[in-house]
Order: sequence, then structure tokens, then C-alpha cells
Amino acid sequence: MSTLRALAAAQAVAAGAAQPVATVRHLHLSRRPLVLVPLAMAGEANAPLAAMVGAAPGEGRLLIVPQPRNRDQRFAFAAELAATVLPYLAGHRGATEAVAVDRGRDVRYRYLDAPQLLVPNPAGVTFLRLLGRSTRFRRVDGEYPVPPEVPLLGRWLTFFAERAEHPGSSALLAMTQALTLHWATGQSAVEDLHLPALLGWIAPPAGLTGAGAAARAEDPSVCPPAGPATDPGFDNRLLAPAVEAYAAAGDDEAARVEAYARLERLLRDQLTPTWDLMWRGLGLLRALPPGARVAGRWDGDRDAFTAQSEHIDEGGAPQPRRDGAVAAAARLHRLERAAATYAVQRAYDDPLVLAEYRLTGEAFVGEVVLADPARVDDSGRRPVLRPRIQLVTTEPVLVPVGASLCSPARPGQKARVVFVTPTADGKTEVVLELSGGMGRGLTATPGSVPEVGQRLCYTTLSEAYVPSGAFPAVEETPWTHGGPPDVGPAAVADGAPPPEPEPDEAWA
Repeated sequence: MSTLRALAAAQAVAAGAAQPVATVRHLHLSRRPLVLVPLAMAGEANAPLAAMVGAAPGEGRLLIVPQPRNRDQRFAFAAELAATVLPYLAGHRGATEAVAVDRGRDVRYRYLDAPQLLVPNPAGVTFLRLLGRSTRFRRVDGEYPVPPEVPLLGRWLTFFAERAEHPGSSALLAMTQALTLHWATGQSAVEDLHLPALLGWIAPPAGLTGAGAAARAEDPSVCPPAGPATDPGFDNRLLAPAVEAYAAAGDDEAARVEAYARLERLLRDQLTPTWDLMWRGLGLLRALPPGARVAGRWDGDRDAFTAQSEHIDEGGAPQPRRDGAVAAAARLHRLERAAATYAVQRAYDDPLVLAEYRLTGEAFVGEVVLADPARVDDSGRRPVLRPRIQLVTTEPVLVPVGASLCSPARPGQKARVVFVTPTADGKTEVVLELSGGMGRGLTATPGSVPEVGQRLCYTTLSEAYVPSGAFPAVEETPWTHGGPPDVGPAAVADGAPPPEPEPDEAWA
């Protein structure tokens, strides 16, 4: 936990309500997201029990599995879920826009919008990932066939689960993570995973403090768990007898209908409170203005959605069960780059986030006291415009001389630290040499050089483009790392191991 977040948590305890740790919203919210609240059966690995899904508060559709251990009913549940999810995805595959690539020499096309899925917590993301893994390889013919939409649903759920791992992506959001990104509560991070308790801190009911609302939310009879796990008391007292009654009905149509209706009522009562909380949390997030760079990150989600749609349309294979060595390294590299970019963008968008870096000495705010906008450096082959400014700050400046800094207010301009001079009154004088963003001549464009009296923040965080790493092609990769051996008797005789058979993929 960072220093500022720990302080905000302490203030939340003192004030009795969650404290904001962001001034803007750092994620995109679709005009019509698809909310999905899943439940899984206890004691079974990711066995779906029920789900409530819909794109509006009054459109929640309840799907249940009367016998979660029954394989056919599980895939019938997946087919029903696909009947809601796939049309929602298809609704975003309409108009496209042209995007210039290769410095304007070519164009590509992407959809104007992309779908967005919301689940209550990270466990809901895991549920969808495992559900996608267990359905995307199913056959639609031969032994144990499934409806054609089931493997297609699995591929899309896998896509969303992979996007959820991408820092800054808003394609699949866990509501608890989205809320804790913007508010700090007075409870632990583990307790923040409980959506009713988290919302109790952020928006406590009249007459209750955040702690009181959270304590009330811990009672499963008042606030059922947000899923996918269910309450053991509910399982033992209500769910198990209802499932047994459905199984005991056998071929008795009237008894089976009555048992199904009873089970449906029980599960609806369990899911409806979380369903309502999801839309309540969505409303709280919508009240925050979006950060300046949120739209750019959503463009990345639109690109990914467009690419996945084209891959499926062209008959591409499902996502592999396991990445090869090169693919895994490239994926890790992409995620690391995305994480670094996301951290910089959040800091540039939000002064509260940037304050964390000011505490660690990676950023400082100072007032410009001197400026030389006409300074020209003629020490090289040709003279270049290199204005200098001097700032005075009361904050610690831990960056070394020669370090390259950027200002969120002037992201296209670089500043090199020339001098750092502590003064007797506890302040620090910093001299910076500027480059970029001032025009092409030896005279700075008006307003491109900070003026005396301006207060600016400078930080080591930079949005500068970092080229991606180079990875070997598949044909250049050794067989020890997933390369292409001509595996056969001769190759095995030369020391290459025989290929391992692909494991059968179980439901979980």
C-alpha cells in the first residue's frame, strides 16, 4: 500500500466513509455495458450454477443449472449464455473508421465501438476465463457434440479474460477493482473484494458509517455474496434440498416444474442484490469525469476487438491452451510495456496519482523564477535552440544532474537537469534546459517556453515511445523452446524428445 493510500485509508476510518484517491475516472465506461453476475457450485471446479446477465438494470436474464454436475445441463447453460452474449458482441460490429498507419502511407479499419463486460470481482474474471477454456475446444459434431455457439462463446470469453490482464484495458472490468482504483476504504484489501462491503464504505446508507454498513453487509442473509462462491449456510439449508428435490422429481413433469421454480426463486434472491449493486457502482463511476488518456486506451480495446473479430471470421484457430516460449515472452513484454505506459498516463491525468511520485522524489512542483527563452547552444555542429528555466521548489528533488524530465502540462517537451542547488531556507533551485515542442527555428514559438511565475510539475515519468523488443521467428527458435523440429524417428534418434500429446481439456 502506498503512503497516500494508507493516509486515505486512515482518513476513511476517521471520517466513517471512503476517501477519493483519484480526481478523474481512469477507465472507460460503455454506454451500454453487459453486466454478468455468475454463481458456481461449491465443491465443483468452476461448475456453473447460475448467472444473471443483461445490458440494462431492468433486462437481467436469469440462467440456472438445476443439476450442476450434469454435463449436458452445463453446456445447455453455456448455450443460453451465448444466446445473450454473442448478439451483444455482434451489435458492436457495425460501422468502422479508417486509421492511418505506417506514417500515413496506409490505412487499417476498426470498429467505432467495442463491447464491455462487467463482473462483480476478480473471481468473476477467473470464472469467465475457466469457462472459456473449457468450451472453446468443444466439438460441434462427433462424440458429445455441443451447439455451435458454445465454442464460439468460449473463444470470446477467453479474449475478454486475456484483455482483463492487459493494464489499462476496459474490455472486462471487475467492479471491486474499478471502485478501489478511485476510492480508499477503512478495511483491508481482502475485505474490499466483497462488493456490498465496499459500496457500504463508498456510499453508506443514511444513519450508518462505512464501517457499520460494511459490518451489515457481512451478514449473508442481508447481503448475499457477490459470487461466484455462494454462502455455505445457503448451500446447506436451501440450495442442496432444492437441487435434490429436482433430481428426485425424475420423470414427474409437475414435480420437476415445481422444483425448478423453487430453485429459480432461491437463485434469483441470491443474485438480485449483487445485480443491483453492480448498477449502483456503475453510477458512482459514471459521476467521475474521464481522464484525458482514457479514450486512447479504449482505442486499444477497439483495435483488439476488431482483430479478434477478423481472426474468427477468417477461420482462425482458437487461442492455444498454452503459449510457446517465444509467444509467452512476447506477451509478457507487451504486458510490461502496457503497465509502464498505464502508470505514466494515470499520473499525467490525475494530480492525486502524481502526488505519489512527488513523495518518492520522482516528481516535484516548482515555480519558474528565471527564464531565458532565446538561449541558443552553438557548441555543436550547428546552433540549436536550448532555452533554460530556473524553478524554486520546497519539495525534495532526488533526480540527478543530467536526468531527463517531462512536464504533464507540456508532454511534447523534454527538460534536462543542469543544476540542483539546495538553498539555506530549505528550498531547492533547479535549472532545466528545454528541447522540443518550440518550433523548428532558433526562435521559440510564443508560449512554448514556461514564463516566470508559472508553477509546473516535472517528473522522470515519460510518455515517449519505447520500441518493442525483438523476438526470434518461430522457425529460428530452438526446439527446446518450442521451435519447429522435424519430429520423427530420425529427429528422436538425434536427441530431440518426442512430442507430448495434448491433454484432454476438462470442463474446469
